[in-house]
Amino acid sequence: MAETTLSRVNGTPEAVSGERRTTQAFKESLIAGGLAFLLSFPLLTHRTVQQAEGLVLEPRWLWGVIAAVVVFAGRLLLHFLVWDRQVVRAPVAPRLWQGLAAKPAPLSVWVGPLLLGLALIFPFLPFVDRRIMDLAILVLTYVMLGWGLNIVVGLAGLLDLGYVAFYAVGAYSFALLAQYFDLGFWVCLPLAGILAAFWGILLGFPVLRLRGDYLAIVTLAFGEIIRVVLLNWYSFTNGPDGISGIPKPSFFGLEFKRFGDNTFAGFFGIEYSTLHRFIYLYYIILALALLTNYVTIRLRRLPIGRAWEALREDEVACRSLGINITNTKLTAFAIGAMFGGFAGSFFATRQGFISPESFTFLESAIILAIVVLGGMGSQIGVAVAAFVMIGGGELLFREFAQYRMLVFGLAMVAIMVWRPRGLVGTRKATIAVGERKAIGGDLVGEGHG
Repeated sequence: MAETTLSRVNGTPEAVSGERRTTQAFKESLIAGGLAFLLSFPLLTHRTVQQAEGLVLEPRWLWGVIAAVVVFAGRLLLHFLVWDRQVVRAPVAPRLWQGLAAKPAPLSVWVGPLLLGLALIFPFLPFVDRRIMDLAILVLTYVMLGWGLNIVVGLAGLLDLGYVAFYAVGAYSFALLAQYFDLGFWVCLPLAGILAAFWGILLGFPVLRLRGDYLAIVTLAFGEIIRVVLLNWYSFTNGPDGISGIPKPSFFGLEFKRFGDNTFAGFFGIEYSTLHRFIYLYYIILALALLTNYVTIRLRRLPIGRAWEALREDEVACRSLGINITNTKLTAFAIGAMFGGFAGSFFATRQGFISPESFTFLESAIILAIVVLGGMGSQIGVAVAAFVMIGGGELLFREFAQYRMLVFGLAMVAIMVWRPRGLVGTRKATIAVGERKAIGGDLVGEGHG
């Protein structure tokens, strides 16, 4: 058996085919890197500088080279680790490649811990300042929203265009509870999630018999209804003026203030910095996002998660198997809405001010685009898409804001043409057949009775 395996690695058909695919992957990665350098030419490699004689273009070629190298490495890693996991490498170290091909490690085995470690130490990196921390908090908020919507769209296959409604319910629940009952963030956070889940169930009941485009239209209308109610119920929500003075979260009763009693800096004997509050908010949203990811992965392995995936593939076949469609849809809407409510509550305490203008249909479209472009059902894909769309958009198009939506639309079209299943279109199956086992003849022989 070992000789057969080695002959397959060093042999002609499979090895030659694997070498050709490897060569092709390097060629495509070089082309992608070259295109990235050309596309970054007007955005990264030059910037405008104000001087006495006027605006002058200052070259920054290193940024273009970095973009090309990152795209080349990313394209190559995607080829080997995602798109063509079974490729036979060149016979540089046959036994090593034989071991890797015999039992390839899942992508999440090393990527997940690496990203988690980077996320934990990110606030203490030397290049991190207030602006970068604020951007990281924004990216993690959209990662959490994407993972929440991924339950409804990616796992259950229910096209929801009104997800921003649950985001708004969570934000206004926290703001109103804090305003009328003087409750803190940690008390209002679970209440906001519960109220958002309740509204998710209310949305689920009218759409139990709807599928496809009709479901999308109804959820879109639901999102607009919530926004219009918040806009016009002035006596309760303060209408277009919004709600201000939303309290900030405290660290076990310690406030992030410069002066006063029970301050964070005074208790620990350190110099006051406005960055302390941003670091605390960063770790809060990181914990909430990780909680969303953990619960989603655990639910996907349970019977309810398998029912969601069966519903996504074929509702008629799912019903014929005896699965309760009503409970399956309602749980998907409720759990997805709950995480949207958590994110909305965090958004309210982060901003300190909310208004109906923060919860328009464009927000739902962005969150849905993150799920679709990342790969429906893929947790890592959603995180990558949120980082690219939100973080990349802020970093690259701050000086070219008028072209942001144009480039965003072109990128969506390109990805849907070349990667219709998303950036990370492959995902680990919930139920997989293991290795084949021999069955004794007495178990398959003809019996009586």
